Formats: sequence, C-alpha cells, structure tokens
Amino acid sequence: MLSIIFYFQVHQPYRLSHYNVLDIAKDKDFFDEPLNKEVMQKVAQKCYLPTNKLLLKLINRFEGKFKVAFSITGTAIEQFKKYSPETLESFQALVDTGCVETLGETYFHSLTSLYDSNEFLDQIGMHRELMFKEFGCYPTTFRNTELIYQDRISDLVYEYKGFTTMLTEGVDRILKWRSPLYAYKNYSKRLNLLLKYYKLSDDIAFRFSNREWPEYPLTVEKFVSWVDKLTHSETEERNQFLNLFMDYETFGEHQWAESGIFDFLEKLPEAILKHDHLSFIHPKDAAELSNYQQEAISFPEAVSWADEERDTTAWLGNDMQQNAQETLAELMFKVKAKGDEELLRKARLLTTSDHFYYMCTKYFQDGDVHKYFSPYDSPDQAYVYYINALAGLEERLLR
Repeated sequence: MLSIIFYFQVHQPYRLSHYNVLDIAKDKDFFDEPLNKEVMQKVAQKCYLPTNKLLLKLINRFEGKFKVAFSITGTAIEQFKKYSPETLESFQALVDTGCVETLGETYFHSLTSLYDSNEFLDQIGMHRELMFKEFGCYPTTFRNTELIYQDRISDLVYEYKGFTTMLTEGVDRILKWRSPLYAYKNYSKRLNLLLKYYKLSDDIAFRFSNREWPEYPLTVEKFVSWVDKLTHSETEERNQFLNLFMDYETFGEHQWAESGIFDFLEKLPEAILKHDHLSFIHPKDAAELSNYQQEAISFPEAVSWADEERDTTAWLGNDMQQNAQETLAELMFKVKAKGDEELLRKARLLTTSDHFYYMCTKYFQDGDVHKYFSPYDSPDQAYVYYINALAGLEERLLR
C-alpha cells in the first residue's frame, strides 16, 4: 500500500517599505501596507479561493477518501482577516470537513530555530493557540519554516508537548541508500519523520508549465503511472508514503490557471483512487500505518527544501544575511528586556524568513527563483531597507 500525503505551505509575509536612513528618527511604519494588501488580495483571487473551492468539491465528491494538510502561518491568517476574510472562512470550511489536517509551525515563519531556541518555542506556542482559536484543534504534526530541520531542532519540538510527527526534506546526502518513501524516526526515536519526495513534488510545483521540460506536458495519467511504479520496488508488503510537499501558491499563482494546473488537480484524486493499493492520508496517520520498525535517521546539519543545496544558504548564505540575522538577534534580546509588547511584535515581524530570502545573491536558476519572489530591485536594496528598519526599531527602543 502506498499512501499519498499532500501538504501545502500557506504563508504571506509583511513586506518592508522602502525604509530609508532619514526615516529612522520618524514614526514611519516599517511595513508596506498597500503592497501587502495588493499581494494578499491578488493571491487570494488567483490561488486561495479557487483552490479551496476545488478542494472542498473533491473532498465532498470522494466522501472522505481525499485528504490534504496545511501549515498556515500567523502572518498569513492576520492578513486574511485584514484584507480577505472570505479566504480564512474558506480554509475553516475545509478543516470542518475532517479531511484537512492543520500543522504546527512558527507563528512568524521565522528562522529562530537556528539561533534562538526560546523565541522558537514561544512562536510555536503562539501558533498552536492560533490554530485552536481559528480551527478548533491543536496540531500534532510540526513543520518548521521552509522544512528546516536538524537533530537539535527535533529535540526542541519534542520538548514542546503535543507533537508526534515532523516533516522535512528528503535530502539525498542524508538519506544515502534509504528511500524517502518510508516513515522514519528522528535520531532519538522520539518523533516520527516524513520526508518530502522532492522529484515528484517539484514536477508539479516547478516543472508543470515548463515547455522545455522533456516530460511536458504533465498529464494525470503520466503522473499516476509514475506513482504506481514506485510501489514495484517494495517486495515485503511494507506500507509506503509518497510525501508531496509544496507551496499552496503552486495552484493559480506560480502555475497559472491557463497552464491546466486546476484541471490536473481536479482529475488526480479519481485517477489515484482507482487503484486499490493507492490512497490519501494525513501526516498524523503515517505512524499508525507503518507496519515495520521505523529506522532512526540523523540530521547533524540543518537542511531545508530550498534551492539545489537544500540547506540554509537561501537565508544565511552571504555576509549581508548573516549580519542582518546577528543584528536582529542582538536587538531582540534588548527588546525583550525592555518589555514593550508593541516593539516586540515589530521585532518578531522582522524574524520572518522572507526578509533574508530577498537578500540572497545566488545565480542561475536558484537566483531567478529568489528574484521572482522579491519586491525589491536587488538583494542589496533588501538588505539596506532591513538594516534601516532594525535601526528604526532600536531608535524607538532607546526613545
């Protein structure tokens, strides 16, 4: 039996305004509200609302046999409420079906797991309470920002009671001879691990509309044949898990409606469910379905689902990014010591990983992806506005 786990990341950052040196001594808002509103409403119309409507239709059609999972950041939910309340209502309607699992993550989609364990745990707690408030449930599966994972991070997540499973990337240099199609344990055997099957995930998320891809066009029939072929290597009747993890904006935003992505999604469940040995499950169900002793696997260094390296260089790979992170960490300590909740919220909004992503200076295909998401003219400009915002925050702290 092979179970498909569809997991989608739903996130919107608060993008910084063009915050210049002369703005530091003023009370100018750090964040570009008109831009955030514009992006939020555009993505809602192109992705969130039509895709949620389609998923609800599929869940009802297949009477509980089609299941998906979401991690929805706190900053996304705040912007749903402010700029597109119907989007939040559509996610709530999906969760109410019982066929959608909500996952835990950091409220601000931050990199704090890499440098501030206490703040990391605080943001996990904030997010858990938000999930209960908005969706009526506490998550038991955790996915860290951008699937960032390593052994010590799994210890922190286990320390926060309630989580039994974590998601991360199926990194070849970690897996070596192993397959991402099986459920694993973390190195201490305390948490269940599910690893993204990046090839088939990226076929949908990145290559679907690429006319230069040798497999273009990606039809449902072709994709299901690839899925079915995965089961042929299993000769001991062990249950397998095909973890298809991707940005939710894949549907309608990164892959436009004209590409046929919605038609692909609509036809996929029926084509999968025609096979008795294929099904859809939630991440939290995998441990119970693992009919074998799960191997413990160690991740001594941090990995992620970003770029070809699948490490943390997308956010901390150059001097600008490292300087920005170190400056933020020092300032966060001062803000917490001050005890000003308004300033603490602003500091936490500056922990969002996107700010560092925009400063990336990689070239070729990875560099093109970073430029696609960035609202700035260059990584240097993103760095300058970010450092100026930190200086503005410190000026208010001292004032």
